[in-house]
Amino acid sequence: MGIRMLVADARGRVMDIPGWGMAGRSGRFFTEPHPEEMIPLPPGASLTLLPGCRPVGVDRQGKIRVYERYYAVAALLPQGYTRTLLPAYQRVEGDKPLPLLGYTAVGWAKGRYWVAASKTDRPRKWNPLLYNTPDLAERVARIRKELPHNRIIRQLGRCSLDYGCLTAQNIFYRRWEGGIPVSPACNARCVGCISLQPAECCPSPQERIGFSPTREEIVEVALPHLQQAEGAIVSFGQGCEGEPSLAAPLIAEAIKEIRTRTSQGTINMNTNAGYTEGIRLIAEAGIDSLRVSLNSAQPDWYQAYYRPPGYTLRDVRASLSLAARQGVFLSLNYLVFPGVSDQRAELEALVELVKSTGVKLIQLRNLNIDPDLYCQLTGVQEPGMGMVAFLKELRRQLPGVSLGNFSRPLR
Repeated sequence: MGIRMLVADARGRVMDIPGWGMAGRSGRFFTEPHPEEMIPLPPGASLTLLPGCRPVGVDRQGKIRVYERYYAVAALLPQGYTRTLLPAYQRVEGDKPLPLLGYTAVGWAKGRYWVAASKTDRPRKWNPLLYNTPDLAERVARIRKELPHNRIIRQLGRCSLDYGCLTAQNIFYRRWEGGIPVSPACNARCVGCISLQPAECCPSPQERIGFSPTREEIVEVALPHLQQAEGAIVSFGQGCEGEPSLAAPLIAEAIKEIRTRTSQGTINMNTNAGYTEGIRLIAEAGIDSLRVSLNSAQPDWYQAYYRPPGYTLRDVRASLSLAARQGVFLSLNYLVFPGVSDQRAELEALVELVKSTGVKLIQLRNLNIDPDLYCQLTGVQEPGMGMVAFLKELRRQLPGVSLGNFSRPLR
């Protein structure tokens, strides 16, 4: 197809370079993309300049090398798409990590942009055009007026209008999956945390909640959503909070109260599952589903990213097995990264974890992090098998497990 390299000038104007082909990156390694790794840029995607980074492409002699002018360009994918290659670049200015975004290789051919990605779910409910609508502020104001003392609603209003959070907005649209933040504390120190970062690291795109809600505040938000929303899900564990299982007694009480008043909808929690006792309380209270986040099924890589001071991947496995015995639907929020996730050892570890714990769904999520930083954390030194091959192997070895990107209603 002859996909050309894209670059951007200092003003952010994107252009292709005649005679230079597109390159991508898998872990530390530059590569030319294969046709099966590329799709047309999907609706809702955007382009971004990589500050301080020179583009890497395929020159007229067929060699992969740095283009000494302009800046590198990456695509940011909407939900429902899993990237297959990172953008190819070389950092030449500064050493501050790039912002926490899911950088994806992108090029130009046949009059359109092409991106290194695979469609892995149906993103209809998460189409950006269905969010940030002109009536959103009015919807937020109306529900805030109905619940003037509810701090969760106040927080969700800010997340909706200031941060553009989709699960927060769904509470006000009264549809699909709506978020309910509850925990200001966390038991991990994720390198890519989006709500709290040390000053010397990559800045967080939003602030973490600074309060612990009451059971009544949770029920006030959850109950009407479960009773009235299409495809209703309420989820604890949002980007604006810490680890929800640390608030297990509160969540368990809220679940019990909600289920005395309605059997409708799905109650879900997004969690790192490192606090097994908290998972036990919440599972016994009757939660429907857990989505457990991990970047790797291998202890060293898991530890390098989550940096938990008080638990290990073994505790996560124990939590998964315990919840499965309670009849909880289990999914993984698997943070994928080309060149790391598609290592043969990682594939084998992930398949074993899924089979041994009862996971039913793997939700593939592009890991938002500086690629150089993550390669340094994991220490990966060998090329992976490729993300397309990795996904094919997952489907082959786990025929009873679904692959996708989103939580699903169970009731």
